[in-house]
Amino acid sequence: MGLFDKFSKKEDDTVEIKKTETRGWDAITAAFEKLYPDQKDPKHYGVLIPWELGGNDPLTGISIYETEEYYHFVTYGLSEIFEKETDDPEISGYGMEFTLKLRKASIDPADEEGELRCICGIFQKIARITFEHGECFRANEYLYTGQTAGIDLHQNSSLTGFIMITDTDAGSIATPNGKVDFVEFIGCTDAELLALRNKELTVAELYAKLGSDITDYRRKSVI
Repeated sequence: MGLFDKFSKKEDDTVEIKKTETRGWDAITAAFEKLYPDQKDPKHYGVLIPWELGGNDPLTGISIYETEEYYHFVTYGLSEIFEKETDDPEISGYGMEFTLKLRKASIDPADEEGELRCICGIFQKIARITFEHGECFRANEYLYTGQTAGIDLHQNSSLTGFIMITDTDAGSIATPNGKVDFVEFIGCTDAELLALRNKELTVAELYAKLGSDITDYRRKSVI
């Protein structure tokens, strides 16, 4: 099974936060509420059993903000969202949280919930690589697995992997637990990713060709 094979979530996908400090969490929320001041209660997907209690999902939660054009995902859990636990005062946890902007017009409205959960599942899988192997994902990198099936719910899209940039809106923030970079994932085609792997162009050059940071399941390859 590939990295982006379907991710099954339980119907009850909420978790009670029992930590006494949420200063890292609050800093992420504040950054996105600054971008979306009218959205104080965005759609949010939590986990039933936290990772530290033996759960399968390392991300404590994923929130989804909206514009007329796209859904804006942001994760909670790769940085120190509760109290400070690591020794480096300058960096919060792994120093990153994932984001993605998914174009609304590229998904079937009847599949909206499934498509949103699909992205959440992909982020959980990628975060699991970090938690289990210590691999971090940074701007100007790409994620290629050789998978040719689409990353969308029904695997119909030509997008099979991602490039990463610094989120064009959220950027980076200083939190009480250290710095956090918002690493934005952009869906890319197999041909585009192969061109990166073969060093035919750089991530920055591919991003310039795309001309947008919005993941669009219906777009054609630029390679």
